[in-house]
Amino acid sequence: MGERTLRRLLIIGSSAVARQASKRGAAEGSWLARMLARKPRMLVTVAQANKTARIVWALLTKEQDYKAPVAMAV
Repeated sequence: MGERTLRRLLIIGSSAVARQASKRGAAEGSWLARMLARKPRMLVTVAQANKTARIVWALLTKEQDYKAPVAMAV
């Protein structure tokens, strides 16, 4: 559940990401593109916010820097 304002900010940020991905298209084969292809955009927005929150929590607890995942060649 967490803190209400932080949760709201995560949803707002994730909705912007999902909106841009649905308009311009996400990277082919990415997690976001696969989710948008089979799920409603609002559900994907909440899933993206949850994923972001988990990444942030892991980074804070392990005191590490974020390393972006490497794109796989298809």
